[in-house]
Amino acid sequence: MATNYDYEEAPANYDETHRQDLGYDPNFVPDSVKSFVGHLYRHIREKNVYEIHQMYEISFQTLSDRLFKDTPWPSVDAVAHYVDNDQVFCLLYREMWFRHLYARLSPTLKQRIDSWDNYCSLFQVVLHRVVNMQLPNQWLWDMVDEFVYQFQSFCQYRAKMKNKSEQEIALLRQYDQAWNVYGVLNYLQAFVEKSNIMQILEQEKEGLEQFTATDGYDYSGGSNVLKVLGYFSMVGLLRVHCLLGDYQTGLKCLLPIDISQQGVYTSVIGSHITTIYHYGFANLMLRRYVEAIREFNKILLYIYKTKQFHQKSPQYEQILKKNEQMYALLAICLSLCPQVKLVEETVNSQLREKYGEKMARMQRYDDEAFAIYDELFSYACPKFITPSAPSFEEPLVNYNQDAYRLQLKLFLYEVKQQQLLSGVRTFLKVYSTISLGKLANYMEVDEPTLRTILLTYKHKTHAVDSDGKIISNADVDFYIDDMIHVVESKPVKRYGDYFLRQVVKLEGVINDMDRIKLE
Repeated sequence: MATNYDYEEAPANYDETHRQDLGYDPNFVPDSVKSFVGHLYRHIREKNVYEIHQMYEISFQTLSDRLFKDTPWPSVDAVAHYVDNDQVFCLLYREMWFRHLYARLSPTLKQRIDSWDNYCSLFQVVLHRVVNMQLPNQWLWDMVDEFVYQFQSFCQYRAKMKNKSEQEIALLRQYDQAWNVYGVLNYLQAFVEKSNIMQILEQEKEGLEQFTATDGYDYSGGSNVLKVLGYFSMVGLLRVHCLLGDYQTGLKCLLPIDISQQGVYTSVIGSHITTIYHYGFANLMLRRYVEAIREFNKILLYIYKTKQFHQKSPQYEQILKKNEQMYALLAICLSLCPQVKLVEETVNSQLREKYGEKMARMQRYDDEAFAIYDELFSYACPKFITPSAPSFEEPLVNYNQDAYRLQLKLFLYEVKQQQLLSGVRTFLKVYSTISLGKLANYMEVDEPTLRTILLTYKHKTHAVDSDGKIISNADVDFYIDDMIHVVESKPVKRYGDYFLRQVVKLEGVINDMDRIKLE
């Protein structure tokens, strides 16, 4: 049972309200904040993960909404003496302070640089000192997630050079190592290596470790911080490499996590969605459409069934946004690789509702279809970044869209190559055997051209998986001797989904009946 502290429900007192009228004073600490940091410090020292989680997830949000809607929290110097000037707690407090600042306000360049310095100090402590803490997975995930987000945000900010003031340019020159791409990658990689997480996950397969079974927590009095940060850093690396357009390396970084199973990454909804979104997107860009469809289908079904439980969560809006983006990516995958049999009926009906009409137009491969591919990709893709430092030479130019334009160009080039093949698949679906001459006649090309088209179809419907094996994305395959012989994969009938939908309907009817008050 969570302790109901006075700062959670208590009305703002006169001093706090009066302070808000006068403007922000970083050195003023309201009583409710003194109580909050004092209790949080005590719970961290006592390793009381449940209470830390309640305070981090609920109390911090409650206080932020009530007292710091459009101002930062009190400065770390102002609260330090309420927590014995504890260095690690002060670093954790500042990490939350900057996250609140990014979420509610617009950080200045100096604040962006200060946040980088704080992450460096915090991560150095975790990597090089004995940290005897247990922190909730949610907080540890948020640390990695926010670290990557702030890196992405800084790259976007730095790339808009046109309207930068002289002071900003001077700061960018002075602090050229802040949010450096190698620094970001090195910290994430250092967590993976120092935590030994890859060996732990390997040993778990042999029954020698209990990492997943305990959700990463250490029940023998140790600390979960380094291990879980190492684990989530693999997801962080996938995300950074996707932002850079290096999908192969990104997927390689995620290999130790078996995403076909439940794992620590599914223990936090934000981590679960981020992992599958970037995993699916990377597979889409590498033409591994079947794998992308499978994973998007699973996560969209999961969100459909569980999103009502997250309505009060601070991540709720982000969950809904990623949900919509993944439906757009699924629409792209199914238009390029029509494997609808891989999609559950619930997800399919939602998809038809959102994109049914557009998907029909995308099959035509005319200019209107390309415009829809462009629109969906632009809406659903990550915010790609250019990690290199800007040119300070006049005239200053914005280059924040360059990486996105390059990825869009590569994607649309791939879509254009599929245009030739749309007709082939239609004919192959109709025939079980057909002569080369007859098909060439139907397609109004000569036989050598048809052979080229068929080989291109074979190439485009196959991809290389993470183990280096060639895998097929096609629902229609064929081989050629004197004739073309077509082999169509038979869809597996699924009955479970039908019964699940009926169960959900029945529960809805029972809930409606329960609401009816009988006289």
